[in-house]
Amino acid sequence: MKIISKSANDTLNIGKAIAKSLRKADIICLFGELGSGKTVLTKGIASGLGIKKNKVISPSFVLIRQYDSARIPFYHFDLYRLDTPEDILALGYEEYLYDDGVTVIEWADRLKYILPKEYLKISLRVDSTLGRSLEFSAFGKRYKELLGEIYENLRH
Repeated sequence: MKIISKSANDTLNIGKAIAKSLRKADIICLFGELGSGKTVLTKGIASGLGIKKNKVISPSFVLIRQYDSARIPFYHFDLYRLDTPEDILALGYEEYLYDDGVTVIEWADRLKYILPKEYLKISLRVDSTLGRSLEFSAFGKRYKELLGEIYENLRH
């Protein structure tokens, strides 16, 4: 599934539509260049889970931020500053992935061979004529179902 976002507000609303169908242990991996909208989308997801979007900041220097004020705990990873999967393993990131919260991982390409087997992949790209392009791919049964639910949420 591919969606075009023409503004930051569109991207926030797409994030809110995604959040409507999220449940415990869901993993969303974001791929895209610097400035492609990953953090804005993450803010939309957080907002849809009940977290004030201005509370969500890119955790580039902290790497992981946890928000417990939502209907589901929310874990936000930003792997931009990490170079190897071994650096990521040292964080103990697996504890978050299969916990009772929703996990969003920015710069998920850094995970390489430790990428989860099942997750929702969202690739963001700047399109100079259209705005931002968000391409969704589902890995695993749960994420195929989730993708269908997101499609329905976006239609309404």
